[in-house]
Amino acid sequence: MTMTIRPTNVLFLCTGNTARSILAEAILRRDGAGRFLAFSAGSSPKGVVNPLALSALKRHGYPTDGLRSKSWSEFAGPDAPRMDIVITVCDNAAGESCPLWPGRPVTAHWGIPDPAAVEGAISDKERAFAEAFDAMRQRISALLALPDGTREGPELAAALARIGAVALRRGASAD
Repeated sequence: MTMTIRPTNVLFLCTGNTARSILAEAILRRDGAGRFLAFSAGSSPKGVVNPLALSALKRHGYPTDGLRSKSWSEFAGPDAPRMDIVITVCDNAAGESCPLWPGRPVTAHWGIPDPAAVEGAISDKERAFAEAFDAMRQRISALLALPDGTREGPELAAALARIGAVALRRGASAD
């Protein structure tokens, strides 16, 4: 008898859902295919995805089809997919009162500086998006490297916290 394991649902949250959470959704969607289903949302979505986020993803060969800026309320209702993990990627979203997620998912915070907030030359903005992409891909690679037995409960919460903390010590900082 073959046992089918349901993919782990992961929701990445940010305030505007235009850059960091979109990057995370696209990276995990492709790199975790079969093991994870990735989603993203914002507490105050702007309604559009930042074109520089889409460019960064395309530059690295990540599909961008279906990516859109959306509200976290889409994932808080009874008909929404049941989230196993909810990760905030900006300090604003981490500090907000989140909805009560059905199923009580494991939560974590992986703060990454907002590349959309960078001002100046287009090269400076592109560099900021490249750095955010690299930081997110590094963290998602660490998530994907976790043993399957670490995909729930307190062990998962501790592992997710370590992933966020290691990346922060390497130079990424919260907003």
